[in-house]
Amino acid sequence: MTDFTMKTDTDGVATIIWDTVGKSMNVMSRDSMALLSDLIDDALADDAVKGIIITSGKDTFAGGMDLNVLASIRQESGDNPAQGLFDFTMAGHHMLRKVERAGMDPKTNKGGKPIAAALPGTALGIGLEVPLACHRIFAADNPKAKIGLPEIMVGIFPGAGGTTRLVRKLGAMAASPLLLEGKLNNPQKAKAAGVIDEVVPADELLAKAKEWVLSEPKIVKPWDEKGYKMPGGAPYHPAGFMTFVGASAMVNGKTQGVYPAAKALLSAVYEGALVPFDQALKIEARWFTNVLMNPSSSAMIRSIFINKEALEKGANRPEAPDQKVSKVGVIGAGMMGAGIALVSALAGIQVVLIDAKQDAADKGKSYTAAYMDKGIARKKATEEKKEAVLGMINATTDYAALEGCDLIVEAVFEDVGIKAEVTKNVQAVTGPDCIFATNTSTLPITELAKASADPEKFIGIHFFSPVDKMLLVEIIKGKETGSVAVAKALDYVRQIKKTPIVVNDERFFYANRCIIPYINEGIRMVKEGVEPALIENAAKLVGMPLGPLQLTDETSIDLGVKIAKATKAAMGDEYPNEAVDEVLFWMFDQERLGRKSNSGFYAYDDKGKRQGLWDGLTAQYPVADDQPDLTTVQHRLLFAQVLEAVRALEEGVLEDIREGDVGAILGWGFAPWSGGPFSWLDIIGAPYAAERCDQLTAEFGDRFKTPDLLREMADKGQEFYKRFGQAAKAA
Repeated sequence: MTDFTMKTDTDGVATIIWDTVGKSMNVMSRDSMALLSDLIDDALADDAVKGIIITSGKDTFAGGMDLNVLASIRQESGDNPAQGLFDFTMAGHHMLRKVERAGMDPKTNKGGKPIAAALPGTALGIGLEVPLACHRIFAADNPKAKIGLPEIMVGIFPGAGGTTRLVRKLGAMAASPLLLEGKLNNPQKAKAAGVIDEVVPADELLAKAKEWVLSEPKIVKPWDEKGYKMPGGAPYHPAGFMTFVGASAMVNGKTQGVYPAAKALLSAVYEGALVPFDQALKIEARWFTNVLMNPSSSAMIRSIFINKEALEKGANRPEAPDQKVSKVGVIGAGMMGAGIALVSALAGIQVVLIDAKQDAADKGKSYTAAYMDKGIARKKATEEKKEAVLGMINATTDYAALEGCDLIVEAVFEDVGIKAEVTKNVQAVTGPDCIFATNTSTLPITELAKASADPEKFIGIHFFSPVDKMLLVEIIKGKETGSVAVAKALDYVRQIKKTPIVVNDERFFYANRCIIPYINEGIRMVKEGVEPALIENAAKLVGMPLGPLQLTDETSIDLGVKIAKATKAAMGDEYPNEAVDEVLFWMFDQERLGRKSNSGFYAYDDKGKRQGLWDGLTAQYPVADDQPDLTTVQHRLLFAQVLEAVRALEEGVLEDIREGDVGAILGWGFAPWSGGPFSWLDIIGAPYAAERCDQLTAEFGDRFKTPDLLREMADKGQEFYKRFGQAAKAA
């Protein structure tokens, strides 16, 4: 079997069917691209063929390029990977240009065979770039289908002509949300945006495409005709000039200059708009190669695409029978429990939502009702769907309703005694095979498991708030947690369409042990007299979504105080954060609790909108005359997180650096451009990282002390992914 096959009917229409072997969705590989090129050659050379339809043998069209191909080309190209990547990209351009020109006379634009794309469902990345090279795009009226170019989300941009064609088809302004934000549309919205040409009933898709192909349509693209003018104006047109000025400001405003793909994309669009189409494709290929050669791009592709996908498919799942969850009990109907009930019900899992009082349980269920109402208002859900989802949730106070549950997720207060009582109450009802998971962000799983009748079936599942929006779920193994419990947790997380990481039980697990030092470092700098605006902007300029002070406001200052007190009680004289506590506790005493009280490190208006940093902060902790340079502030904030990630690996809390990188990006937004903490260390190099740690330690203290593992790797000139990555493990 091959990924592309072709058949020609008696009417003279050749239908090329894309059906990637062994994949649920079509993806483009080098071999399949070459095969498609050969089939196009055969069809164009065959006098019996009047036109061509490119469609899919699956219910979707295509999910894009196999990004592993780009890594393999780089490796195969030896000392000149840029040339290898450029040549590969240009080969793709030549193939799609052949589709676009379809045998037309280069001087007169006469002749040629019409080529239509027929999309039964989702078309992403090169799965849309191929249709954009065709002469007409038909899509089945499938509201669940997604059509777009999401490459920017994984650190690259559309490099198979999608950038150049979409801008020439729509104009730079209309194309910008599709290119710079990776916006995806259903077929109707894609047609309204001008991306595709026709939306037809699914059962008429091929017939409509065939009817058009046989109608002897005009097929020359506008940009191949004389007098073509770009919609909205080219860069030196008055309207176009304003578009590009605005786009440049928008890109820099959103990316803070740390995402190379967005800047390269804008350069490709700007420069390409000044030259003929074929030259614009070369410019696109050069900028695409430039991005692929940037270590940020490779790191983002690896973490956000390849590693994330591997973890979602169960890369670290232990050997165990299928543990799909059919009925889950959620104990505690507060914000976390309500969110867990929602995502479970949306996944088609029966939910028993329990709280101590019926009105509290009902309120937890109402969270799902409100969520569905928002979906209905946005036309993403229906009343029928709402009723079906609500019907999956039984909100009650009766523990007896838990009978038949194969998984329990306890989400009550962060109190060992309360959690122990709930554990006993639950296990008095559930069967011996039911897995008990506690949702906690700080309490040790091994300690909590002591209340369980069967610690082997006790596990931690740490959801991030808000549950319905956050993609990451941290699964924590206690010292006695068994493989079936791990498999059950992983299978459940995959059912609810989240990304799991599995870590071992230590204080704060993985995510919180890394993010708390980030917050503390920012607060510590306030105490030192560093300008708060410098702290916040330094964080954003290095790619963090929120500065440490804003993040504290969002998570609440009283929670920070609670964690600080608990940590100090556990660590005693070794507790290192007295300077941080002075600021945090003072804020708490001022009753400035963060966003929830409309007062924190930031000031807020009556509607809860941030109004800037609170001026009372610098009144209490005056700004020093001498301010540190930007890089020093950024390194303090980054190394505070990264060194904890290394220590987590060193201590065995992390077992897989892929989980460390993916978890950091999805869990707390660690500089996505870097690919995560371990990828960032590979980018800057272990020798430099160790040297910088020594400098930070000498100036700011032992919290920046170089971990033994990092020191060893620096001495040996090693990289984390070469030492701990899957290729190294397989060798």
